[in-house]
Amino acid sequence: MEPLRVGVLGAARIAAAAIVEPAQLTGTRLVAVAARDRARAEAFATEHDVERVLDSYADVLADPEVEAIYNPLANGLHGPWNLAAVAAGKHVLTEKPSASDATEAREVRDAAERAGVVVMEGFHYLYHPVARRLLDVLASGEIGELRRVEIDMVIPPPPPGDLRWSFPLAGGALMDVGCYGLHMHRALTPSAGGAPRVVAARAGERAGSPGVDEWLDADLEFPGGATGTVRCSMAAESTRMTCRIVGSRGEVSAPQFVLPHRDDRVLVTAGGSDRVEELGRRPSYAYQLEAFALHVRGGEPVPTGADDAVATAELIDDCYRAAGLPLRPRTHL
Repeated sequence: MEPLRVGVLGAARIAAAAIVEPAQLTGTRLVAVAARDRARAEAFATEHDVERVLDSYADVLADPEVEAIYNPLANGLHGPWNLAAVAAGKHVLTEKPSASDATEAREVRDAAERAGVVVMEGFHYLYHPVARRLLDVLASGEIGELRRVEIDMVIPPPPPGDLRWSFPLAGGALMDVGCYGLHMHRALTPSAGGAPRVVAARAGERAGSPGVDEWLDADLEFPGGATGTVRCSMAAESTRMTCRIVGSRGEVSAPQFVLPHRDDRVLVTAGGSDRVEELGRRPSYAYQLEAFALHVRGGEPVPTGADDAVATAELIDDCYRAAGLPLRPRTHL
């Protein structure tokens, strides 16, 4: 398969792990990069062997050699630049969440459908064997019928002035880390009698940043009667990204389901015994980029397409409403 030719919007911190290393592992070409500060783009290109530096994001979209865009910009810039990339006829791999709210996510989806291009949201964890195994153990019936899901997504606080604390740029703990927990709940839909809904939420605002959730806890419920919780925070002492799925006859869990390159264990308790499965520490981002390339090149289906992004955005909006916080504002270019 011909290597995918990717243009990178910005020189964000996440880009090294999310696109540079996966590109090296998969043979993907990083054709171009641009950043608000050209010197940053030049340093990024030199360090990571990007083929050329361009003056602006718009120049990356206009580059005829670029066939797909990776968008790691601030949350509030995902939607508008995803729309701009689609308008330029480019496929898009966007960091999550794909838009500031569900209305914008629908606009991105509908524009992609009209343009005949791919928009894939970067919930990379779902492409790793750890996440697939969590889902498979439940679907197999080994732990019985789903009863309870508990997900914690917490990280130490970003520094003051970090864009993740910016309400105008769609910041907040739910947008940054909690959305993974909501997404995993949605991934359980086939084994839970249907999609989850938000029944309650509580949040605490960041001091000095009105509307920005420093932490948020959400309670969910599935049509089959199972319940779930998502606890997310950007004020923890350490990083913890755990998933525990409890069934009527046992449970399955992973201590770092979003970061399997750090801890690839899946723990199963069923039939009166415990076991630990180790599923490999190859980065989840590499699996994701492979899936994106196969989707673009051969039409292979992916579980995190534009329709999926809309459904997750709806749950995010529901959480903010239930917690009494405003929806994230949209950014206009």
